[in-house]
Amino acid sequence: DYVRLIKIIEKEFGDFPLSALSDRRTRGEFLAWRDRRAKASRRQADYGWQVLARILSWSHGRGLVSANPCEKAGRLYRGTRAEKVWTVADTEAFLAVAPEHLHLPLILALWTGQRQGDLLRLAWTQYDGEVIRLQQSKTGTRVIIPVGTPLKVALDAKRGKAGPVLLNSDGKPWTADGFRSSWRKACVAAGIVGRTFNDLRGTAVTWLALAECTEAEIATITGHSLRDVRSILDAHYLHRDPALGESAIRKLERRQKFPTSLPTDTKCSSGNTGKAQQNQVAGEPGFEPGLTESES
Repeated sequence: DYVRLIKIIEKEFGDFPLSALSDRRTRGEFLAWRDRRAKASRRQADYGWQVLARILSWSHGRGLVSANPCEKAGRLYRGTRAEKVWTVADTEAFLAVAPEHLHLPLILALWTGQRQGDLLRLAWTQYDGEVIRLQQSKTGTRVIIPVGTPLKVALDAKRGKAGPVLLNSDGKPWTADGFRSSWRKACVAAGIVGRTFNDLRGTAVTWLALAECTEAEIATITGHSLRDVRSILDAHYLHRDPALGESAIRKLERRQKFPTSLPTDTKCSSGNTGKAQQNQVAGEPGFEPGLTESES
């Protein structure tokens, strides 16, 4: 994606004079370019702006340009994909209608939690039959991912000695655009709306959380820093799955032996709780025993 965006920037600003970067009007020119791109996609407009800003930041830090007019422009896209996770029904519908060469990408994403680009570049030499080893292109983080049984079965059925793991219908390596196009068509055929391949990374995080994995365990698989796992789960990825609430209540039931029936004695309901009722709730989590006059 970086290369694609750099080519777009080169086409738009390849002949832009470096001496004009310090002109206050230049920022307006760059912002107008971002606004034009935003008419098609605000997110893509932000991506293009971020790449341009990084190029200029790198150049400015090395004294190649006199200013970086792309600093601190904020974002246009404010959406969140917190609720955009694939359900089991979604995965079943996809596998039922998608062509076979798209099955393995789905299973890989769900069982590794890795980004599309890293999976498209994954080679057979990175899989030894037990684990997958890769270095994430975005962060440089190295991860070693034990291969679960469903993924192992899918990989071993197509295992090769060299070359990329994921191939298109012609048996050739995917291009990023070609993969996105084929994936989008398969989702339409399966009736899956509002879900993308990138959402499978968040789905993997959610499934790991539902399986009661710790934050450290999730970070080990997905490659996130341990410090970021909690905020990522809460702010971006953790779908508020009803199963989490169900699991929480069942745990509370096992831990808290709260009486299932309340006393019906009129003396208890009249406001004079009495020693018996006090003893009933004393020591239970969430309740404090009444204080005597001397204790108060």
